[in-house]
Amino acid sequence: MTPMTTEGEKAKAPPGSARRALVGRLSWGLADQAASSVSNFVVGIYVARSLGVTAFGVFSLAWVTYGVVLNVSRGLATDPLVVRFSGVPDASWRGAVARSSGTALGVGAALGVVCLAAGLGLGGRVGPAFAALGVMLPGLLLQDAWRFSFFAAGAGRKAFVNDVVWGVALVPAMVVAARVGSVAAFVLAWGASATVAAGYGYLQSGIRPRLTEARGWLREQSDLGYRYLVENVSLSGASQLRAYGLGAIVGVGAVGAVRGAELLLGPFLAVLMGLSLVTVPEAARVLRRAPQRLGKFCLLLGGGQAGAALLWGGALLLVPGRLGQFVLGDVWHSASELIVPVTLGVAGAGLGTGAAAGLRALGAARRSLRTQLFASACYVSGGLGGAAVAGTVGSAWGVAAATVSASAVWWLQLRSALRERHRNPIPEVRTS
Repeated sequence: MTPMTTEGEKAKAPPGSARRALVGRLSWGLADQAASSVSNFVVGIYVARSLGVTAFGVFSLAWVTYGVVLNVSRGLATDPLVVRFSGVPDASWRGAVARSSGTALGVGAALGVVCLAAGLGLGGRVGPAFAALGVMLPGLLLQDAWRFSFFAAGAGRKAFVNDVVWGVALVPAMVVAARVGSVAAFVLAWGASATVAAGYGYLQSGIRPRLTEARGWLREQSDLGYRYLVENVSLSGASQLRAYGLGAIVGVGAVGAVRGAELLLGPFLAVLMGLSLVTVPEAARVLRRAPQRLGKFCLLLGGGQAGAALLWGGALLLVPGRLGQFVLGDVWHSASELIVPVTLGVAGAGLGTGAAAGLRALGAARRSLRTQLFASACYVSGGLGGAAVAGTVGSAWGVAAATVSASAVWWLQLRSALRERHRNPIPEVRTS
């Protein structure tokens, strides 16, 4: 199979060519996330419309649990990969991808067993969905690992094609799930189609995940990986705690309402997530080529995302109620009340991601970890405190306030890290 050309081989490209390459990589990031988000959006909308707000709440609990596991995998496997192996020679990239994808597969297998056991023990309405998620986790995490691997190599087109394969495989899987009519069936359909795409990722790259070398990868990347693990899990764990707490304080239907409001921002969140796939690799490239421009790059990135979020939220306020009901069914009424606070929360998160990308590129894992722990604590306390005071709407406003506050801390930490690097310009980048 032909070796993949990486950006490390193009370091001396003319400025105009470099700009065109950057735009191309960002475009593929957006296209890839659009393909991924469409499949997730379709599954979410179908569950919301067909099974009601309570079943949608059950589905959302499984979804946020998947988010926690996904962030475990990213922290240990793919985050160190994109920081240290973006734009490096092909041989170095391929060896790192074999080890990191094996690590992702191992994480999926280990936590899948835990999730399966928990689902079988829970029973009721929630248990089957968690058991189905446990079975599907290895394929889901491996597919995600291929996406980040391709973006680290500057080959976003391959990530896009992989997600298109996932979407195509999802169609017949959803047909079968619709006949069964349960939340667990849709979780299985979603995960099985991802597993098909994970298999195709092996064909695209020609790299076999080396599960036996996962321990070596964890040891080599321990200075970043374990800090990123805690950072990522605190982020997704805060979302999970908020969802579980909101369900306990207000009811499972409240979880469905919040998820419904997030679905309304789905197209913009697709943009946000698409950019996040390439922001750290691109920030790492800026740091290598023109370190003095890193701060400006991060500011443009974060400010652009925040502004776009506010524009999208404003457009949602103009959506007629009849159209909203057509899209979300019975979930629309409760979700529409949350548009303003959820939009502000997403705008705050978008602003903060610019600074977070800069800290990741700098390898400032201690600073980013401290900031993320602070942000997660604010998120949980704001979300649950708001729920106790004013129900679902109060929870949404509490999260919005917490996210905006955390964004300010992210930028303060980035400013300090840039000053520190200026005084002691020793990069923390390792590519072998």
